[in-house]
Amino acid sequence: MNVDKAVLSFAGIMILVSVGLAWFVSQTWLLLTLFIGLNMLQAGITGFCPAAILFRKLGLQRGSAF
Repeated sequence: MNVDKAVLSFAGIMILVSVGLAWFVSQTWLLLTLFIGLNMLQAGITGFCPAAILFRKLGLQRGSAF
């Protein structure tokens, strides 16, 4: 697995978790979904992604995007 796949998988899991929490606990958890979406948008525009930096430090190979 490379950094790109790890970042996309992590984002997808976090979105599913936040939607599940919003459904079962409180709609306030949709703010987490909003944060994830905004972070993905800024990463696409600027190329800066904190999750990618973390995954690189954990030893994953570089991908084509990060």
